[in-house]
Amino acid sequence: MFGSMKRALFATAAIAVGGAMIAAGAAAPQAEVGKPAPDFTLVDMDGKEHSLSSYTAQGKIVVLEWFNYECPFVKKHYNSEKDTMNALVKAWEAQPVVWLRVNSADPKNPVGKAENVREAIKEWNITTPVLVDADGKVGKMYGAKRTPEMYVINADGVLVYHGAIDNDRTARGPGDVNYVEQAVNATLAGEPVTTPTTQAYGCSIKYAN
Repeated sequence: MFGSMKRALFATAAIAVGGAMIAAGAAAPQAEVGKPAPDFTLVDMDGKEHSLSSYTAQGKIVVLEWFNYECPFVKKHYNSEKDTMNALVKAWEAQPVVWLRVNSADPKNPVGKAENVREAIKEWNITTPVLVDADGKVGKMYGAKRTPEMYVINADGVLVYHGAIDNDRTARGPGDVNYVEQAVNATLAGEPVTTPTTQAYGCSIKYAN
């Protein structure tokens, strides 16, 4: 009797996967364009919690940027004259858009160390949260492999874009077509995203395993 009760309790237990609660033994949800984005809760560099579902419940469009301050493909969007990421954040500051950067690097790797990330935040004048995904569960749930890898989630919680930030796959500088900008502007206008997927480019994410 005790064994059967123990098995029943185990079967119904819930475990946290990157802040998204799933039944024990069940597969973690996976991000797929056109379907609800997996929910998650992560803390930022100040220890404040951020939940995807809390933002979409407020009618927000959420942009996720996988972040690595050392990656030249990330640097080109902060050090260039365009200052791509910050410029887009500023352009949408009066709109219902939330921009979240996610660092899924192993904390033992220099790009995952808090003090290094804080220096980059200060140097690049980043004003929106950088979320800590130290165990990489959220990154893997979203299938993120590169930095910067980008996702746009509409206010209904549906993933409407996944891929590259723009059309220049080199580290020279930003491209002349910004896919995230197109996706967010279309979503704000209530229109379908014409290019919902592209191939992400950049540095590999330094997962712990």
